[in-house]
Amino acid sequence: MPEEIINRVKANEKLQTVDLVKLFHDPTPVAELDIKDFLYMGLLLKEKDFREHLKNHDWSQYEGQYLSVFCSTDAIIAPWAWMLLTSHAALHAKEVFHLTPKEVSHELYRRGVEAYNWSQYQDKFILLKGCGDIHVPDSIYLLATNKLIGTAKKIMYGEACSFVPVWKG
Repeated sequence: MPEEIINRVKANEKLQTVDLVKLFHDPTPVAELDIKDFLYMGLLLKEKDFREHLKNHDWSQYEGQYLSVFCSTDAIIAPWAWMLLTSHAALHAKEVFHLTPKEVSHELYRRGVEAYNWSQYQDKFILLKGCGDIHVPDSIYLLATNKLIGTAKKIMYGEACSFVPVWKG
């Protein structure tokens, strides 16, 4: 068996670019469901009417999607109502969140950040990629920075040709 060729320049390279977009690869769309229309005058939860709305709602439209359920009014919604809604939606949606669509995006990226092996960047210079076609929530840059502080030697933001130093250990 031939000996493996190792690129010693690449293997000892201190600058590592981390593209946070790659921590979340799932192109599944996020659908929205504002339950204000399930409430009396958009504000009051009447159990019988609420159950009727749930029964008659076309849940199949969320097939295979993430579903963001929320209420855009100041209505007080009992926990059982969210549970009941989820029991209907979960039969079709990939996953149901009691979050706004923006918060769902954050949560999905957060899961990727938490599962990622950050220890591989011990004593490295890290460049968190800052440009791209897909928007990474600002809060994810914060989470990634938290994970890298104490591990990386230096953290920067941007592109290799133009970056902003963020932290130096």
